[in-house]
Amino acid sequence: MSKSYGFIEIVGVVAAIDALDIMCKTADVELASWERKMGGRLVTLIIEGDVSAVKEAVETAAAKAMKKPVCQAVIARPHEEIIRIVELSASRWKKKVESAAKLK
Repeated sequence: MSKSYGFIEIVGVVAAIDALDIMCKTADVELASWERKMGGRLVTLIIEGDVSAVKEAVETAAAKAMKKPVCQAVIARPHEEIIRIVELSASRWKKKVESAAKLK
């Protein structure tokens, strides 16, 4: 299985969750990371899986999500620097989740 990334940037957290649900139900993909910009107005979802699954998931979400994505991309066999950037994003996200869990 060749690793690939799929990216969807969409307006709004609810629309992003809807798109992620569609992607995860459509194909065997997982959420790698996500980013919110402009106060949560723009949300970028990054999924990972094999190339065909990622392509299918991104295309289906782009067609069926409650809002049309601002942009979308699939990167098959990403360069090691792209992998590093996604892993850095994921580590920041996971640290926030762990910190919130400790506060409870």
